[in-house]
Amino acid sequence: MIKIKKGIPVIDQHDKSGFWGGKFGGNFIPETLKKPVEDLSILFEKLRKDRNFIKQRDHYFKTWVGAPTSFIKLENLTNFLGGAQVWAKVVSEANGGAHKIYNATVHCLITKRAGKKYIVGDTGAGYAGKMLSMAAKKFGLKCKIFMGAKDIKRQKPNCDSIRKNGAEIIPVYSGSQTLVDAVSECMRYWVANCDNTAMCVGSTVGPNIFVKICGWSTAQISRELKKQIINEFGEIPNKLKLLNCVGGGSSAYGFWSEFMDYDKKQIEMVGIEAAGPKKSKLHAAPLSRGGKLGILHGAASYVCQNNDGQIKETKSISAGLDYPGVSPVHCFLKDSGRARYTSATDEEALEAYKIVTKFENLNPSLEPSHAFAEAIKIAPKLSSDTVIIVNSCGDAQKDRDILKKRLGNFK
Repeated sequence: MIKIKKGIPVIDQHDKSGFWGGKFGGNFIPETLKKPVEDLSILFEKLRKDRNFIKQRDHYFKTWVGAPTSFIKLENLTNFLGGAQVWAKVVSEANGGAHKIYNATVHCLITKRAGKKYIVGDTGAGYAGKMLSMAAKKFGLKCKIFMGAKDIKRQKPNCDSIRKNGAEIIPVYSGSQTLVDAVSECMRYWVANCDNTAMCVGSTVGPNIFVKICGWSTAQISRELKKQIINEFGEIPNKLKLLNCVGGGSSAYGFWSEFMDYDKKQIEMVGIEAAGPKKSKLHAAPLSRGGKLGILHGAASYVCQNNDGQIKETKSISAGLDYPGVSPVHCFLKDSGRARYTSATDEEALEAYKIVTKFENLNPSLEPSHAFAEAIKIAPKLSSDTVIIVNSCGDAQKDRDILKKRLGNFK
């Protein structure tokens, strides 16, 4: 039985080979990347203990990213649903409109310390790419963003922002032309250019060190939230549910990080994956819909794959959740029983978006709309002393074309 250790950040609960729970994560990388990955690991471990670096990080989080983001009760939605209280951590208030800005900022600060002038990254919904292009511009770095051709078409607003920030978008036409292929092409580019170029993986996926950097960066969300909960309630509630969408899993890890040591009977962590279209067998839910252990993008995790071990095509209305793998940290949390994972269909996410925006002055993107779908489903069944908090980790500005197509003039 896999167990989580108390008092140690989950990102640090791996063995010497980089595996969580003895089987998730690791470093499945070509020989040419071993030295750059090792160098990055050594630098990161040094910087995370450097008071001046932490002070610099916190300075930019506060003055540029906009920390802390709001923690609000959704009064109208709570009254409409009945049952549990529904709250939101509005991470979409962060500079750029999503949680990806934390990871991008830290990666660019590390890149500057490493003395490199170029940085590359992947993106699906366009959030990670937009944020990396913003951070690269802020810190004077040249930037390339790899993005699936299909995602470029469906996430035009974020693509426009990426180009406006001076970054180059590299369209990826191979495979399904989505996030999984963008990550692959980004890694291939880094293999050939790692001497003068840094790579930012946009989520808690990939070789061990990228999982750790991203998790360390996004943990800012739960550091803020814990203080905000105590300020609001005077203590941590006895019945608390933390709901977060899960694609790669960066926002969920950041949202849960500070609460891992609490008993799960007091604080339940629920991850909501993308179940895809209701009438389709295609989905992007390896944790909740039978993913098998496999190797993807340099790490072992649960992956959507067929009986021959080939990556299955995924499908989701949400480009940010449309990924066949998931963070090894979430595999670890699932198998330890600390977190529970379920899924929501495209239709459920759209309906949740309609309900939330009808009752509240909130505009969640399609990614957190999956988490709101779960909140809407479970809240009426729970008592009024239960507190549900949804991480509204992205703004729907990027989804305006999709929403207009699917919902007409609703918004």
